[in-house]
Amino acid sequence: MTDPTRLPATELAARLASGEISSVEATQAHLERIAAVEGEVHAFLHVNGEQALATAAGIDRRRAAGEPLGPLAGVPVAVKDVLTTRDEPTTSGSRILEGWVPPYDATAVARLRAADAVIVGKTNMDEFAMGSSTEHSAYGPTHNPWDLDRIPGGSGGGSAAAVAAFEAPLALGSDTGGSIRQPAAVTGTVGVKPTYGGVSRWGAIALASSLDQIGPVARNVRDTALVHDVIKGHDPKDSTSLDRDWPSFLDAARGGRGGAGLRGLRVGVIRELNQPGFQPGVRARFDEAIALLADAGAEIVEVSCPNIAYAVAAYYLVLPAEASSNLARFDGVRYGLRRMPEGRRPDVEGMMAATREAGFGPEVKRRIILGTYALSAGYYDQFYGKAQKVRTLIQRDFVAAFEQADVLVSPTSPTTAFRLGEKVNDPLAMYLNDVTTIPANLAGIPAISQPIGLAEEDGLPVGLQTFGPVFEDARLYAFAGALEALLEDRWGGPIIDRAPALGAATGRDAHDAEGATR
Repeated sequence: MTDPTRLPATELAARLASGEISSVEATQAHLERIAAVEGEVHAFLHVNGEQALATAAGIDRRRAAGEPLGPLAGVPVAVKDVLTTRDEPTTSGSRILEGWVPPYDATAVARLRAADAVIVGKTNMDEFAMGSSTEHSAYGPTHNPWDLDRIPGGSGGGSAAAVAAFEAPLALGSDTGGSIRQPAAVTGTVGVKPTYGGVSRWGAIALASSLDQIGPVARNVRDTALVHDVIKGHDPKDSTSLDRDWPSFLDAARGGRGGAGLRGLRVGVIRELNQPGFQPGVRARFDEAIALLADAGAEIVEVSCPNIAYAVAAYYLVLPAEASSNLARFDGVRYGLRRMPEGRRPDVEGMMAATREAGFGPEVKRRIILGTYALSAGYYDQFYGKAQKVRTLIQRDFVAAFEQADVLVSPTSPTTAFRLGEKVNDPLAMYLNDVTTIPANLAGIPAISQPIGLAEEDGLPVGLQTFGPVFEDARLYAFAGALEALLEDRWGGPIIDRAPALGAATGRDAHDAEGATR
């Protein structure tokens, strides 16, 4: 029988439904894979093998009894540690929440459970989603399965690495400025940032509330659509949730693979995101993908979004400002870490200062300070107010661009995965990794990243990012499905199949692979 860990989620779900494989067998196979490679990858912060197997056994019993089951019945899923889970710790990659077990599930997690998915664990991330490499996790970095000396992207590097290492076929992530799409690009996986409000944020530990969005990670376009269909939809608990009917994204992705929809489709190449300075291998694969689309009948047009040039600057004022407000709740009073001040009489102010000093890492402190300054009296209009005006200009640029094109494209990341430690001490260089992904979050539009090949210089994955108009997530899935089919013909199969196979755990980092399954 085919190794269950190598099956796409849609195919695994079909085999589970037919009885060819049991939920327990599929879950056990993935837990064994986690135990074998976690010492090298460190994609997970917590794995609850016992609970996952119990859930899988219950699904098998219900299937045998003929009970109706959800679309993800028996399929293992990993969840970014920014989403609350009632039966597993939720730390958001921070010491300040170490050991905290929430009393409730995030809405996206609850919808996974309602679809009968098997949640195998919580994945590593940059602390409070602040980072582009997962090196800012308080629990150590995650390693890229393609090259263990390189970063898996961030902040959702754990989710992308788990999927790329075949530890789980599906994962959930959060995307504030590219934290789903950039990790997907550098790990050869597919990641989607839905339209803002299209997926509930309730139960997601907030970084920047006007930018955050929950979305799927998988190894192909159809699998991301399958998860997106499960987690989408209105949630009265989330005041930003959109109350509208969404089409089937899985149907859109499957329909796109026929390729007929590409003929006459206007594909806009964003001039400001196609400038010199990108890694040559990234540019080469991007140009080849554009040529493939043109050969398939798409109309390639160049569009301009001039205010995108100011996106990074605006983003790093809006995000820290909102973060400084959201993270004020972590004070040692109600839950999480508590530290008392040394050398002075204990009081609430001293306890809060000591707790935050011990619990927050340097990147979180840096952004809190920056955000608090931007919101302070005398500087609000000068910094935060102007950043919001730039945000409006970027939104208008996209509206104008979509009058000229049906979808817009760019490389997902300027480079392939860089080496661990290469940029961790250079915040500005790290921030610029998100130059192509940030505009989608500022504008609230949907975007998807998918692998388009390997760079000649290092043999590492390159991602192409596609933007769609607000609410047009289905259009993105149809386009990405069609492009994926073209690329599989060119490469002789899925690009993820070219990833180097990881051997048994070697104890490469401090994470104990055996302990991960406890």
